[in-house]
Amino acid sequence: MSSTSYKLSKAYPKKRAFITGAGGGLGRVLSTELADNGWTIGIADISEAGLNETAAMIEKAGGKSIIYKLDVADSDRYATVAKEYLAATGGIDLLVNNAGVGDGGVFGEYAVENWKWIVGINQMGVIFGCHNFVPVMKQQKSGHIINIASAASFANLPSMSPYNVTKAAVVSLSETIYGELKGEGVGVSVVCPTFFKTNVMQHSRGNQAQKEAGQKMVDKSGIEPIEVAQKVLTEAGKKTFYIIHPFSAKVLFSVKRLFPTTVIKVIAMGYKSMVQKQAAKARK
Repeated sequence: MSSTSYKLSKAYPKKRAFITGAGGGLGRVLSTELADNGWTIGIADISEAGLNETAAMIEKAGGKSIIYKLDVADSDRYATVAKEYLAATGGIDLLVNNAGVGDGGVFGEYAVENWKWIVGINQMGVIFGCHNFVPVMKQQKSGHIINIASAASFANLPSMSPYNVTKAAVVSLSETIYGELKGEGVGVSVVCPTFFKTNVMQHSRGNQAQKEAGQKMVDKSGIEPIEVAQKVLTEAGKKTFYIIHPFSAKVLFSVKRLFPTTVIKVIAMGYKSMVQKQAAKARK
């Protein structure tokens, strides 16, 4: 935990935040960072145990927590939770749509039911969060939304279509509402990090090899959640829209924008080579 004083805390003196996926990982660290600045935080997650742990950390840091057990894919429950939160706080200053799951699989082999599951959480969960809180922010003429996407939204690596598609949807939604809310006093940021050390793969439904490969990339990233959390809150305070981290992700983002076809061709060749090597290894 740091003693950073964030611009968001000065911009919104009532300090009211709502964060999904706060039972661990990035959501927990974002919560404790804001707690250190004295925020009241509605923390939502499917894990009661995780929420209780986060709540204790928030209180210890000097903040206030309001716990909500929530599956963000459940629109009715989300609407109820939003009403309860707004009744308790009188408004909202910061919405962080952070809840998400990591998964992958070759397209056509990844089950339709799994598609429904990941779209429900990664895509619809963000839509429901914005749907429930944007009208209040517009009425207030203030507030900021942070949507957690991923560098996968523009890198689009093969065998990761479920994750790529849902995170690209988060970027698209963010760009759209940024334009709609620009004149309403409401800010929007979308976060596109590469892999960092978090528990995003814990609920993976894809095949075991895919899950292990994803977890290996997470574990080898060398980037801690605290680094990402501090970057997110600092840049959001500056009203930065695209928060892309680390530097390698910024480079990839820029190259993809300048040479989109070249990038996807290089990725495709790399994937073909990997598949051929795996096939040759399997034959031995």
